[in-house]
Amino acid sequence: MKIPRRLQPLVDDGLIDEVVTQLMSGKEAQVYVVRSGGELRCAKVFKEARQRSFKQAVQYQEGRKERNSRRARAMAKKTRYGQKEQEQAWLNAEVDALYRLASAGVRVPRPYGFVDGVLLMEMIGDAEGFAAPRLDDVTLGAEEAREHHARVIGEVVRMLCAGLVHGDLSEFNVLLDERGPVIIDLPQAVDAAGNNSAALMLERDVDNMRAYFGRFAPELLETDYAKEIWALYEAGELYPESRLTGCFAHDTSLVDVDDLMTVIDDVREEEAHRQAARHRGDEPGVEEAAEEWRESRREC
Repeated sequence: MKIPRRLQPLVDDGLIDEVVTQLMSGKEAQVYVVRSGGELRCAKVFKEARQRSFKQAVQYQEGRKERNSRRARAMAKKTRYGQKEQEQAWLNAEVDALYRLASAGVRVPRPYGFVDGVLLMEMIGDAEGFAAPRLDDVTLGAEEAREHHARVIGEVVRMLCAGLVHGDLSEFNVLLDERGPVIIDLPQAVDAAGNNSAALMLERDVDNMRAYFGRFAPELLETDYAKEIWALYEAGELYPESRLTGCFAHDTSLVDVDDLMTVIDDVREEEAHRQAARHRGDEPGVEEAAEEWRESRREC
């Protein structure tokens, strides 16, 4: 096929020998099957910022570190340079996540490089050598669904042990090759320890998988792996080999409203006494308090 403009520099540099076909085109990127180093690989061409929309980018970017202080200031001030750097940081996030997760043993496409907004990575293929289907494109038996669900939950655990949450996991970004599920599309991956929304994102990811596999194995709809996983993570007890039950004991204890109202009333009464004392002049003012502090320092 005709070489796309964005891939031409990689062809010129010898990183790509041949562009075989376009695999898919989405809101964020176009993916091509290419021949490189004697094997088929994928080239993911991210669309330019004006051509795509990350509606929740701020939520996903919380907790990401920018080591260069000049870039960090520019990104915070949203200058033209800062916006350009923010865009580059967003694109680099998937590359960084792929390397990090591959090193942790998570089943993700192996990355080979990132050049000018193009990510060159392993092509996940099926038994016949064609591109592997997404989960959304397959029909599963109940036993297959249970097996693949367990594998995906295992990958989610390994990701979290590596410090990351996918943030957008669904049947549309999990491929199924002959060895099982492979997780893809990670530009929105979030830092589990640095992002206040990480727990909610993990729960959404796991619940999405529960809903999908539950179509074929309805008993999975009764599980609650998300809260179990996060509870173990918060307690520092989550490991790649952790044995999960799919059950979570929710706190169902009732709040003692009378006790709560008593505490509130006590606080209100204390504040009322303090305000009355201030108006009567019984409470020391700022100058008197400062003088008391200085006197105490002299005594020390």
